[in-house]
Amino acid sequence: MNRFNPIESLANLRHEFGEHGGVNMSIEASTTFTVMHADTMPEIFHGQLGPDTGGCFLYGRHFNPTVYTLGRELAAIEGTEAAYCSASGMSAIACTIMQLCGHGDHIIAGDTLYGGTFAILHDYLPAKAGLDTTFVHITDHDGIEAAFTDRTRVLYVETMTNPTLVVADIPKLAEIAHGHGATLVVDNTFCPMVVSPAQLGADVVVYSLTKFVNGASDCIAGAICGEKSFIMSLMDLHTGSLMLLGPTMDPQTAYDVSLRLPHLGIRMKEHSRRAQVFAERLLEQKIPVVYPGLPSHPTHEILKRIGNAEFGFGGLLGIDLGTSERAFKFMETLQNKDRFGYMAVSLGYFDTLMSCSGSSTSSELSDDDQRRAGISPGYVRLSIGFTGSLEQRWNQLRDALQVVGLL
Repeated sequence: MNRFNPIESLANLRHEFGEHGGVNMSIEASTTFTVMHADTMPEIFHGQLGPDTGGCFLYGRHFNPTVYTLGRELAAIEGTEAAYCSASGMSAIACTIMQLCGHGDHIIAGDTLYGGTFAILHDYLPAKAGLDTTFVHITDHDGIEAAFTDRTRVLYVETMTNPTLVVADIPKLAEIAHGHGATLVVDNTFCPMVVSPAQLGADVVVYSLTKFVNGASDCIAGAICGEKSFIMSLMDLHTGSLMLLGPTMDPQTAYDVSLRLPHLGIRMKEHSRRAQVFAERLLEQKIPVVYPGLPSHPTHEILKRIGNAEFGFGGLLGIDLGTSERAFKFMETLQNKDRFGYMAVSLGYFDTLMSCSGSSTSSELSDDDQRRAGISPGYVRLSIGFTGSLEQRWNQLRDALQVVGLL
């Protein structure tokens, strides 16, 4: 069992006063920053001075003090040397890949990914940057091993696949990647607090902070966590992907996300607790439920082994309704009749969000790709919220299942 405690790491870092003695950090809204001596600016431009060396800031697209502080907090949660934030999860993913790879390089990725990630690896980067990706099921370790070439630079996986909830054996994947001199990049968006990939061998951890980390569905944000040298390379004035491509996080967004980090652990525990109860009850009713907290789930033992036990098995579960027509009726009943949750993409909100993955967040995958990934037309992904009482929400869920004839 992994013994890293992200809550304790964050608490140790946050115990410091704000700029003016407040309990919260200040919001630095300036786009540009002054220097006291003219010869300081060239040193900043040459990378000799910066936030960690001399407390120097240059320009908001480079480093911002508020965004920089949020990055330090996220690094504490992940147990990495450093982290920095971006304007979205997709920008974090894209900039990470672009920083690690050059024209003609090769990537290996899980064959079940968030649709936007699949699109950038399958379509965008091959066309725009000459990068090639081989997609392999993340539990097929022999297939992953065989996919490596002398051009492979990155092995890219999600801790828990979107939307099928298959769990990656991160220590094993790290062993494979490092054996070939490649970098293991893990998208941990589904599993903050639940899994700490950097403690298991991942080199870079990326997030869509939009989801569970922020928790209120009111801002778009991303993060990259890893070694300090890699984070600094992303901000290099000549070759840094974050610096030059410019997906800058607004300091107000950084402040808002930072205020929600102290209760992230509490939220993840309750998301997980409710998802676990619902999954167990659905299984008892012989409903085709997918949840890695169930012992019958094919990768349950992996998550049990690599996870931070006190945070449970995550707040997402899937129900296979068989057909898209039945899935649509199920979701419409839950939203419009029972007020159980909302039909919407995204996840990690305090209310339940639900979507039919094949026709929404995984629609970038072709029908054949969806079949290979195990995404049926009637598969509904539910991000379980924590509003209302558990029994109230369970009764509403049962009602919708009765309406579509599964109970």
